[in-house]
Amino acid sequence: MTDTRTATYRQPGVVLTDHRFSVPLDHDEPGGERIELYGREVVAAEREGMPLPWLLYLQGGPGFGAHRLVGRPHWLGRALTEYRVLLLDQRGTGASTPANRQTLPLRGGPEEQAGYLTHFRADSIVRDCEAIRPGLTGGAPWTVLGQSFGGFCTTTYLSTAPEGVATALFTGGLPSLDAHADDVYRAAYPRVTRKNEAHYARYPQDVERARRIAAHLLERPVELPGGYLLTAEAFQSLGILLGSGDGSHQLHFLLEDAFVRVPGGHALSDAFQEQVRAHLSYAANPLYALLHEAIYAQDDRPTAWSAERVRGEFPRFDAARALAGDEPVLFTGETIHPWQFTADPALRPLRETAGLLAARTDWTPLYDPERLAANEVPAAAAVYHDDMYVDTADSLRTAAAIRGLRPWITNEFEHDGVRAGGPRVLDRLLALARDRA
Repeated sequence: MTDTRTATYRQPGVVLTDHRFSVPLDHDEPGGERIELYGREVVAAEREGMPLPWLLYLQGGPGFGAHRLVGRPHWLGRALTEYRVLLLDQRGTGASTPANRQTLPLRGGPEEQAGYLTHFRADSIVRDCEAIRPGLTGGAPWTVLGQSFGGFCTTTYLSTAPEGVATALFTGGLPSLDAHADDVYRAAYPRVTRKNEAHYARYPQDVERARRIAAHLLERPVELPGGYLLTAEAFQSLGILLGSGDGSHQLHFLLEDAFVRVPGGHALSDAFQEQVRAHLSYAANPLYALLHEAIYAQDDRPTAWSAERVRGEFPRFDAARALAGDEPVLFTGETIHPWQFTADPALRPLRETAGLLAARTDWTPLYDPERLAANEVPAAAAVYHDDMYVDTADSLRTAAAIRGLRPWITNEFEHDGVRAGGPRVLDRLLALARDRA
């Protein structure tokens, strides 16, 4: 591993240093192809020269680079009181050898692209972290804070390289250790239904608004700016907003002025279309769509477009059926479907690649239950009681399976509690982990 510090600069109250690391694409072949990782070191300005312990932040996703924060917002301000923080762009995201419709053709055709992307799951991410850790920390273990998918990665970390972790902190990110993707989505659709019901109870006027938009799109799908094809199903996928703290309110504001009068009738407004495009396009994070179901794959069963298949078991999510009667149109949640690789211009060239990943059966295990049961690393997890994205029951089973992990179960926050709760969430987790230690 090589570490190149490319720049050091300041923002209010902090000193930032850009790091670029060279790591193997396949850690089992250290002499083979290499890729570049990017990480941003953050330290409080008044502690710049101090020998501080490190905290590694693993972003949620998959497919999202680390937050581009300014100053000390959210949890970061609390972390900087005692840590030097590394905001890591996980491989394939942000500035870490991005994988998208523009870059993946460098690998070859769909088969080569799919094979390449098998190296972009939690197991490879953890091995990246272990490759770069000694050069940054001098060999000392670091505290790992994993948000959502970052927590999945942290569970893999405790399974495969616990010696690299001083303390493990999870926020909305305890995965099931053995569930197939089908199990994940069978548990998810009822949770999403409850989020819909809560939204419509809060904003009953949105029932008719959503029905009107869906009916319009069933008759006349709309090509959005940039070429995204907005269908009724795509409109329903705006329900991904319902899992964040203010998501229900965002969805309401989006629906309230969807139509404008035009010659000959009404049309979806340009403003509505542009906002919808921003929410639905995967141009900025295509790995989320490509690998979302693969993060649950650990056995010899393909994921086989699990969310799409399981959706058929929940007929209330059929917009045409709802409109034929007097039922509300239900929004879907954190799900990826084959039609998105036709609707989204950022995903269209990757449709065949996605299909090959969905059919793949040779996925390696991500978690080691025996090693987790013998865990010695101080660990604490925020489990959000009303989390739409990660099943609470699965989280609690995994919490019980990791020796010594202390869960904090709360309904004060939604899935984005580490941002909404800021210092309080990190304070609580550190206190729980240290009390156990």
